[in-house]
Amino acid sequence: MSRLSGGWDRAGEEVQLLLDLCLQCLTKNLSRYAADIKSLPPNIKDKLITLMSRQGQITDSNISEVLHPAVESLDLRDCDISDNALLQLYNCKQLKKINLNSCKENRLGITSEGVIALALSCPYLCEASFKRCCDITDSGVLALALNCQFLQIVNLGSCSGIMDASLQALGENCKFLHSVDFSSTREIHMERCVNLTDVAVEAVLTCCPKIHIFLFHGCPLVTGRSNHAGSKKSNYFLTVSSCSLEEHTILVNNPKQIVTY
Repeated sequence: MSRLSGGWDRAGEEVQLLLDLCLQCLTKNLSRYAADIKSLPPNIKDKLITLMSRQGQITDSNISEVLHPAVESLDLRDCDISDNALLQLYNCKQLKKINLNSCKENRLGITSEGVIALALSCPYLCEASFKRCCDITDSGVLALALNCQFLQIVNLGSCSGIMDASLQALGENCKFLHSVDFSSTREIHMERCVNLTDVAVEAVLTCCPKIHIFLFHGCPLVTGRSNHAGSKKSNYFLTVSSCSLEEHTILVNNPKQIVTY
């Protein structure tokens, strides 16, 4: 029996290797096999999505071919896409995570129009990352707050168009939708959002009891008032370095865990 089991294991490894080689060949000849991608089963498409994403090959024109209704994660940070790609997610109701961060330059093709479409299409979204998508405004974040009740992580770093209304919407809707776990929001990244103030910070600190990470690097209008509000809350981990504070601090409710640097 052990020999038979070992034989099956080796056969499975060989099949997996063959599948990987076939997918690599496909990605090198996308234009040739584009018409065949749409009919692939979901488990193969998931592998293809991962491979194409790493290589930056997913675009507005081909994303509809690789998408399928059961897709749960899209890492598009290395891909050149715009709102047009997000508009094609209307059948991806199970999507839980999307990464549209830009590692170097601002991403100009993603705006609130695309974020609104994303929010309306993907109600089970848990993590949404839009770092350096600088054309996103409050209307996009409002759509996320109203439609994505399971949201846990939001990254809007360097989205300079975001103002207090975005955080207030997240905070207020978390409180209102607590019975459906919208208040499970845990982590918010808002670094370099230059228009945010203490009012928005306090709204989220007050209304979102489960948040434990709050990043506010480079928000010049956030002051020590937010530090004071954060220090009163249990389970909060509030970072406000590079704001208009005299010191850079990391605050935790336990005084022994407060770090100043």
